[in-house]
This record gives sequence, structure tokens and C-alpha cells, in this order.
Amino acid sequence: MDLKYALVADLYERIETTSKRLEMTDHLVELLKGTPKALIGKVVYLTQGKLYPDFLGIEMGMAERMVIDSIVKATGVEEREVVQSWKRSGDLGLTAEELLKEKPPSKETLTVEEVYETFDRIAHTTGKGSVEVKVSLLANLLKKASPKEARYLLRAVTGRLRLGVGDMTILDALAVAYAGGKRHRSALEEAYNLSSDLGHVAETLVDKGLEGIRRFEVTVGRPIRPMLAERMPSAEEILERLGGKGAAEFKYDGLRIQAHLSPERVFLFSRRLENITDQFPDVVKVLRGSVKAKEAIVEGECVAVDPNTGDMFPFQMVSRRRGRKYEITRMMEEIPVDIYLFDLLYLDGKDFTKVPYPQRRRELEEIIQEGERVKLAKQFITDNRLELDEYMDTAIEKGCEGLLVKSIDHESIYTAGKRGFKWLKYKREYKSELADTVDLVVVGGFAGRGKRAGTYGALLMAAYNPKKDVFETVSKLGTGFTDQDLARLPKLFENLRLDHRHPRVESTMTADQWFTPAKVLEVRGAELTLSPSHTCAWNKIKEGAGLAIRFPRLEKWREDKAPEDATTVEEIIEMYQSQLKKI
Repeated sequence: MDLKYALVADLYERIETTSKRLEMTDHLVELLKGTPKALIGKVVYLTQGKLYPDFLGIEMGMAERMVIDSIVKATGVEEREVVQSWKRSGDLGLTAEELLKEKPPSKETLTVEEVYETFDRIAHTTGKGSVEVKVSLLANLLKKASPKEARYLLRAVTGRLRLGVGDMTILDALAVAYAGGKRHRSALEEAYNLSSDLGHVAETLVDKGLEGIRRFEVTVGRPIRPMLAERMPSAEEILERLGGKGAAEFKYDGLRIQAHLSPERVFLFSRRLENITDQFPDVVKVLRGSVKAKEAIVEGECVAVDPNTGDMFPFQMVSRRRGRKYEITRMMEEIPVDIYLFDLLYLDGKDFTKVPYPQRRRELEEIIQEGERVKLAKQFITDNRLELDEYMDTAIEKGCEGLLVKSIDHESIYTAGKRGFKWLKYKREYKSELADTVDLVVVGGFAGRGKRAGTYGALLMAAYNPKKDVFETVSKLGTGFTDQDLARLPKLFENLRLDHRHPRVESTMTADQWFTPAKVLEVRGAELTLSPSHTCAWNKIKEGAGLAIRFPRLEKWREDKAPEDATTVEEIIEMYQSQLKKI
């Protein structure tokens, strides 16, 4: 049994035009219920705008030039006319839709199976003559497509589907469609957190039911979504939150890496679950020699070091090695790295995410043979506030960001994909309420004036509310940008533009331009204040008010963070309450 792609396109259109998250979920439920079980994984991937989970790194790789050639080949319209239409709309999907309306409708029926298989062939076509093959494959799809189908085909193939559907929304829809209601979402979320693969979770659910989801296992090669930490401003509050005692580890200013080791392969995944194995062959080599296990999944921080002194460089240096396809050998020599391992998630058939942290650390120490480039993260267990502050000073002196203080009680399991008070960040800047930094998500933009005409004068920033899976506004950000930053903003956000507020954004403000929440910026602020204009922590502190950051300033772009990794609303509340204590 197959599924007509026209039905998918109809539901995509309904999803795209709603600004209500519940309506979006209802439309997704309708789509999933109408999908044959054999296609459920493919429909989930296509709805995410991909063919496979991100960690496989498989993209369709069709540039705009190739897509224009496909439209010309499918419609017979001159290239000049296609380009003019594209310049008017800024969307090749709308261009194809407009041009196909002038042609007789196709008598052929496009199916999801055909669309997926064609996209898959496009993604895997490489080498000499590949451009012509890709163009022909896409053109053949367009010849069979209706105008509306063409719109979504081209948005998908160029990576601009822009439905605004978040992972948690898809999990909600799967729970309603196949698990008996949203109350079972948590079981699906746990399976997703252990695999980072929504398509695989969906297939498991429809094939094996909830029982299969509950038996979901960690697999080497499928990254586990990283556990996240809350922040606390003082050693006293940290120890109080952890029941009086905790394990303090250096918080290295590097690139968080999850390493999967088997006899056949080593995979390295970033905190955003991208496969970065090929970018760090030196790390692969030293881990193979240092991890004494048949199969293991370990976490660590990859830190750039000065080849002359051995001193640690800040994050910006190791980030220069990200995304490199060429000159890798030269970069390895110029920017050598050490990896500091801090956790064990899987070992020779056993899932260690359900094991308390002290046992995970002991097992990690057993299987790691430290060397020049592979080390265990420095750790110090204490119940003394003064000792914790002294250890913080030591960490800063060594070039670290601060400390990560971890719970050592019997409930200190690894909560994949979640943020909680079992891990607490204690960083230098938290010691001053006038120098806090937060990671915020761009959800909108305001048109620039004067010298900023033609770009965005300010960006609307939001914190993440994981309980509601929404982004709540907390500031307008207009300072700290370089001239180069400002010049590239329109291009940077071009593919994220929406004609309405995103369903996962809660805002009482009206931006000149709305964006899909995707970009994360690190922001420094003067202080937090009550605000009648921002929705962050609305009614939590005072009725009819939220929280806002005064005098926000851009510190840096955080390309290593997903929007769901941003500072949470609860963290903002904690920072505000801590600030009040110091007044």
C-alpha cells in the first residue's frame, strides 16, 4: 500500500499556515494515521525535511542552480523566466508552483515511495556526470507533480521545507496516533533520547507497540542525546541543591564529543549530534589506543592546545577545525587537541545511562588508559563551600570555563536529552549579576533604520521552555554586532523566514519578520527585570509580567548549540531570584 504525495502536500500546507501548535499537532496526527505502516519512518523523515537522521550526514546536495535547470527541463520555460520568477518570490518552490499552473495537469500520480526513492538516488549520486543525473531525476518528479506538490518537493530538496515542526511535536503526534494519547509521549521521548532518530522510533512504535518502545536499547553508532546542566550562581547554593555533597569536574572550554567505539568503527558526534569523525582523525586514533573495551560509548571535551606550551586554547580555536573537508592534516598540526573524558554511557552490551554517576565514573576510570592526548576530566568530591570555590579558582587558572558539579546520589543517572539539577554549572561570570551570559534563540527580527537600513536593526531573542516545548521572548538584541555581522544577517536568516509567528514561539511583541527558531547566540546582559512585554516566565514572578534582560549585548554565535540547548526559562527564573538575594 502506498501513499499519494498530494495528501502529504495538502497537510504540509495546512501545517505551514497555522500559528497554533495544537492545530499543527492535529494535522500531524492526521498525516501519521493516514500513512501505511511500512512508510511511517520515511514520512517522519520527509516531514523533518530530511531523508535520514542528521547523524548520518546524508544530504540531497542540490544547489539552486541545479534546481533551476530541473524546472527548465520539466516545464520547458526559458531559464530567464524561471530566474525572474524566483527573484520575485525568493522561493524556488513557489516559482515551480507558479509555472506549473500554466501547464496541463499531469495524468500520473506521485507517491511518497517514489518521492523518497528519487530523493535518495539524488543524495547518493556522486562523481562525474552526477549534476546531469540529479537534474534529470528531479525534473522527472516535477513533470509528474501538481503545482502544490512541486512547491514542497523543491523546498525539501533545497533544505527549505520550513514547516516549523519540532521533534517534540512529532513525538506528541506519534503518541496520539499510535500509542493511545499524549500521556505516553515520555516513553517515546526516552527512546528518541537514546537513538536521536525519530524515524526509527516511529517504525519501532508501529511495529512493536509501546512495549517495543519500552525495551528500546542503546546502540553503538546511534548517538545518545546529551544530558544538559542547569546553572547556579554560588558554591553554597550548588551544594545545597545536591544534598550537601557533589563531584566537581573542570568545565573545559572545548567541543563536547560523544565517541562510539566498536571493533569495526569509531564514530565521533558533536553535541548537536553531527558526525564529525572525519574532522578529527587524531582523536579517533588516540581513543582506539586508550579505551580498553570491545564496545563503548564515552563522552568528553575536545580542547585545542598550544603545540608549544601545552596550554589550553578557548573554544573558538577548536571550532576552527569544525566543518573542514580539506587540509585536515595541516589543521591537526596547527591546532592539536586533547580529549578529556568525563562519562561512560555504554560498555560491552550494558546501558550505563541507567547507572548512578559514581559507578559510571569508576567504570570509566577502569577502561581508560590515560596518555598524552587522552585524559580523564579532573574531579574533586567535596561537601565544603570554601573547597569548591578554591577548586573553581584552580579550574580558571588552568584555562577552563569553571566547574560542572555533579550529583553523586543513587538517583544520579544519565538523563539523556534532558536538563536537570543533577548537573550544575558553576562558571566565573555567574558570580556577578551584571555579567551573566545566556544562550538565546533568534525568533524574529526588526527592520533596521538609518545606517542599518537594508538589514535587521535588532533581533527578538527567546529562552527555551522544555516543559511546553516553546520559546518565550526575553529581549530585543541590537548591540554587539560587527558591521560584518549586520551585513550578513539578511542572508543568514533568509532560509528561516516565516510569514507568521512560529507555532512554538510565545510572544506578545510583533516582529517585522518572524523566523523558525534555529540560531543560538550567547548574550551578556546587565540585569534581569520584570517586563510587561516579554513572555519569559509569564505570571511566574508577578501576575501580568514576564522577565527581560536589560542592556543585552551579543557575545558570540553558538553554532555548536541547537535551539533546544538554549538557556531555559527555569534558569532565567533562578538567575533572577539569585540576583534579588544580592540586592
